[in-house]
Amino acid sequence: MVVVRSQEQSGLCLDAICPIQRQMPWPRTAQYSCRQAPLKPSASPRRRVIMLGLFDMIVLTASLAISLAIIVPLTGAIVRFRANYNPKGLQLDPEGDVQPHTGPVISSFFAMLKRVYDIEGWSGLYKGLMPTLISSLIITAFLIVFLDDNSIRHRPYTAPSAGILGTLFYSIFAMLLSLPQTVITDRAITTPHKLPWFNAAYSCRILLTPTERRRPWIIYLTPGLLAAQVAHISYVILILRSIRHLILPELAAQAGWHDVSLLRLSLFFVLALASTAVLTPLEVISIRLAIQRNHASAEYNSVSQEGSDTEGVTEYAGANEDVIGLRTDRAPYTGLIDCAKTIVEEEGWVALYRAWWLTMLGCVSGAFS
Repeated sequence: MVVVRSQEQSGLCLDAICPIQRQMPWPRTAQYSCRQAPLKPSASPRRRVIMLGLFDMIVLTASLAISLAIIVPLTGAIVRFRANYNPKGLQLDPEGDVQPHTGPVISSFFAMLKRVYDIEGWSGLYKGLMPTLISSLIITAFLIVFLDDNSIRHRPYTAPSAGILGTLFYSIFAMLLSLPQTVITDRAITTPHKLPWFNAAYSCRILLTPTERRRPWIIYLTPGLLAAQVAHISYVILILRSIRHLILPELAAQAGWHDVSLLRLSLFFVLALASTAVLTPLEVISIRLAIQRNHASAEYNSVSQEGSDTEGVTEYAGANEDVIGLRTDRAPYTGLIDCAKTIVEEEGWVALYRAWWLTMLGCVSGAFS
């Protein structure tokens, strides 16, 4: 008798004539072949689903662990590099030479990565792991519950295609949902204090002011933070994405690279590089505003925790010095424009373009997404 055997389901035969067996939910990518074979008893569908789910969970857990192991230290170095307060100053070093800056001077992303490891060790490199892990688990659970099996297996999740304005509103909505996690993660990375892995209440007392703990929505009112985030999203979608659709319509329609003009591709890359001049300052400003606490008491500065309820129990991550300098004893930023002007006045315009090449890579990769 002729049967149909899926090459992805070893040891399982289907009778091509039986209508019930023809309706079995085989994967779309399965390859089929016809040959003479005796019928074999098939495993129960329920057991196959459970085994498949267990394998998927193992793969998902392993991929998530590997991703976090790589991404968290790199993200932490970027955040600290851009958050480091390095004001201009005219003071003499021990040898009598003029120092153009005060505080720790870190000149590059990789220098920051090394400094974090030298001062705080591996635990310092993985600051911010827990809020990142929690948000990743929530997103993964959402994808598993609300997306179909084939979407999860065979293609990455992307924002729904609803036109430019629809994508803009979707992205802003997603940003609003993730903003508290972004703020907490940035503060967890930049705090000089050692945070426990499994004591969220203690960590929140370190990272949030009493006002922010009583009224969490006050985080959304952080001066200039929403404006910086919305400006970044709007530029990427309304300008950069529109340029891509205009210059490279073949890629937007997923027609393939063989129809793409090299001249138009080069033009897009040039415009994407120019966009770095706009997007990098917005990213630096967003980090500076995210670590600035709301309604801090007068006796505490705007970027360090209030110590009344944690006094005597806080432990510093660095033994002798902090990894970065924080903007203490200065008036807080009052908004997006004020933050940009103050950074230029106090630290120089170069501070707005820290790790600019990472932003550039993100802009250029937009041609392939």
